[in-house]
Amino acid sequence: MSSTPQELVSRLVLFNIFVCAMDSGTGCTLSKFVDDTKMCGAVDTLEGMDAIQRDLDRWAHVNLMKFNKAKCRVLHLGQGNPGYKHRLGNEGIESSPEEEDLGVLVCKKLNMTQQCTLIAQKANCIPGCIKSSMASRAREGFLPLSSALVRPNLES
Repeated sequence: MSSTPQELVSRLVLFNIFVCAMDSGTGCTLSKFVDDTKMCGAVDTLEGMDAIQRDLDRWAHVNLMKFNKAKCRVLHLGQGNPGYKHRLGNEGIESSPEEEDLGVLVCKKLNMTQQCTLIAQKANCIPGCIKSSMASRAREGFLPLSSALVRPNLES
């Protein structure tokens, strides 16, 4: 298939209009990524829970979305969160204590403990990998390599 630059631009503009219009009419916040969509909102009352459920049902119906129910989860954030159950159609969505979002582990307590532990474990494995792959254990070869590979993990 070939097209002129003008056709390509118009296709991209129409696609952006379509994607941006997908969240019109929802009271919740929608975050759209390449292969992922996140819906979030405050649920401190039954009315808030009903609003999210209504938006979820409406959004799927209007946009003809078929959800992969195995990949759908609810993350209840904050102290005193009632942990209301949500559903896709007639099936409930399982609740999760933590989710990874754009490489960051978000837990329901909103602390960084698990994220820091995972990064430290990964960084602790790197020197062992370097030692096992190097023929010489000379300090002048190990330190620059270790610094170049371990440091970025810890600084992120």
